[in-house]
Amino acid sequence: MKTITHAQSRKRPVNLTLNEDLVQQARQLTNNLSGIVEALLAEFVERERLRRREHSERVTTTIALWNTFEEQHGAFADEYSPL
Repeated sequence: MKTITHAQSRKRPVNLTLNEDLVQQARQLTNNLSGIVEALLAEFVERERLRRREHSERVTTTIALWNTFEEQHGAFADEYSPL
């Protein structure tokens, strides 16, 4: 998956609340915990953007299908509407 971060991007410290035991275990596996978290966060952001774009496209397609159905057959509630 393509990450969206740039190596030259400005970095700043942030506060995170993480499980202390998990952080200790991670530190035993890497000396660059910030880099690992940043890479995982970039992957999450890309996946979430893709998920949201796909959802939006599905909604748009569904709306178009319902509009076509309504044009051809009318709305389900038309026969019950007092208007």
